[in-house]
Amino acid sequence: MSAKLKRQIEQAAEWLAASQHAVAFTGAGISTDSGLPDFRGPDGVWTRRDAGLPPPRWGKPASQIRPNVAHHSLVELERMGKIHFLISQNVDNLHLESGFPADKLAELHGNGKLMRCLGCDSRFSLGQVGWDRRVWGEGYRTQPPMKGQPRCPMCKGRIISSVVNFGDPLPAKEIERSFAESEQSDVFFAIGSSLVVSPANEMPRVALEMGARLILLNRGETPFDELAHLRIEAGIGEVLPPVVERVKQLLGEDTQASGNGRH
Repeated sequence: MSAKLKRQIEQAAEWLAASQHAVAFTGAGISTDSGLPDFRGPDGVWTRRDAGLPPPRWGKPASQIRPNVAHHSLVELERMGKIHFLISQNVDNLHLESGFPADKLAELHGNGKLMRCLGCDSRFSLGQVGWDRRVWGEGYRTQPPMKGQPRCPMCKGRIISSVVNFGDPLPAKEIERSFAESEQSDVFFAIGSSLVVSPANEMPRVALEMGARLILLNRGETPFDELAHLRIEAGIGEVLPPVVERVKQLLGEDTQASGNGRH
């Protein structure tokens, strides 16, 4: 690890340890170490599509995709009280699988493992509503309902995939809360996102305008590179675990120091 990267990790850890309302924001880059492709990287899904190339292969079979050290690092930071809220553009369910609390997570583009009701907006696993994709397909909003398909157990409304496809409306509650959390943040930590998809890319701008420190951890350019207080271009799995360990040390030192001050 270079001396520069060590300094950047130390700075990120210091800001997180001192924060009162840090917000994390994740894009596809956080899941590449799990075997999933990203979207706008050099070999990403959209990059290859725009070049007329077939989609990139997954690094692992779908059945073997699991949360990686980066996902677990965010869980640790949340448990320490140093990630107040997590905004994700991913639909891979890996944040929930890693143990991140659902009530502190906004999945702006939905979740490929969840269905939702068009009537009452409740979310369910496929098993909870008896949705068999071999019978009913993906259940996207744009697909016509099939006779006899499962209904919402709460209100009997139509069940659809929670994944937001092109042309679908974004989930209003998640968008509203994400902007509110961004406005309140004192640290906004964007991880593995190119920050070009609207309206999510307005969230770091809102955070900056309200005085938050902006940390970017991403391989590849973003529109916020010149505005960021800290720009880290390195592997996410290389950076987040040592950040977590340093935050633990800093909090331990702070706890010890405050304890000594009481005696």
